[in-house]
Amino acid sequence: MISAEKLEQAVRRGIISVDQRDELLALDDDPDTGVIEAARPATDEPLRLVGGGNDLFVTVGVVLLFAGLLFVLRSTIGTSTPVIAGMLGILVWLVAEFVTRQRRMRLSSTLLGLGFLGAAAKLVSVYLEGRIDPDSLRNPLQYAALRPQAGIWSAIFFGVIAAAAVIYFLRFRVPIMAAILALCLTGFAFVSTTLFFYDSVTSGTVLLPTPDQIPDVIARALYVPLACGVIIFVTGVAFDLHDRERHTVWSDCAFWLHVISAPLLVHPLFILATGQEVVFGEIEPGMIASIMLGMLFGGFVYVALAIDRRSLLVPTFAYFGSLGIYYLIDGAANTTDIPPFALILLVIGGLIILFGAGWQNMRRLIVGSTLPTSVLSKLPPIKV
Repeated sequence: MISAEKLEQAVRRGIISVDQRDELLALDDDPDTGVIEAARPATDEPLRLVGGGNDLFVTVGVVLLFAGLLFVLRSTIGTSTPVIAGMLGILVWLVAEFVTRQRRMRLSSTLLGLGFLGAAAKLVSVYLEGRIDPDSLRNPLQYAALRPQAGIWSAIFFGVIAAAAVIYFLRFRVPIMAAILALCLTGFAFVSTTLFFYDSVTSGTVLLPTPDQIPDVIARALYVPLACGVIIFVTGVAFDLHDRERHTVWSDCAFWLHVISAPLLVHPLFILATGQEVVFGEIEPGMIASIMLGMLFGGFVYVALAIDRRSLLVPTFAYFGSLGIYYLIDGAANTTDIPPFALILLVIGGLIILFGAGWQNMRRLIVGSTLPTSVLSKLPPIKV
């Protein structure tokens, strides 16, 4: 097979596109990945997180290498955190030149990418620590009181990490960088909202809430993660539509974006649907709340089937399942009646088994029979 260097040269000369390069690399007949690809059913959703036994082996080596290097640097250099973080970041980049650029090892590449961002985050944190009183970070309002420096510091922190993620992705095409970028933008949105609220209070346009009004204020703040979740989800869907057959790196980026967007969507919608008390987490779900949750869960299931993304349902199942178990046990301890959440728990368990056994059949039955052909032609194909 043509080498990765030749493919890169073909991209630079304009012979093939970057997406075509990624498709050719995906066809690499490495013996460690061939067994896994052959064992995966043709109708299963591709989950390119681990490249095989050799990838796991190299991942262990990466962990041991950098753990040993960290102890060596601390014993020789001392506790100079910026120097250690900088050296680790440089070494991560050099190792990634072989592991990621040459060998395309997925799990170890993801770990190296996170390590590089960790080094960048440590460097910018050390830079900001000398300019921020640690006591001012105990709660958001104390941090907001440092206006206008707080906005600049937040922009620097999230901006540096986001820039590092973009640079690393442009060089190594590691899909998880898309999720890191989305988290940075979400974090900055949270901080900006807090600062906007603080500015409104100090300017007198908004009155400082009383203790009784704090739950309502926090509940309204849930619109921030909800809006961010919608934006991240739409971006993931756009990547999916760009690569309907799931062959390029953009499909893997969409996977991580859906993993990030699901909890940002589920939690705010759960609070809004049930009226849960957001400060102490108290809720007594009645039949109306259960019906609302059932409709919310059904909506997530339908969307996941339409875009062919079980990754969107994993956090959803975990969230609703854990809540169902908690309230089922809590209800059984206080009453002999069947709690409404027990029914939702039973439905979720049955759906997990049903979807695991026949995902594409469910897509064909539910999505294929309810959406027009013009829409189905733009969605990931329903495989037989």
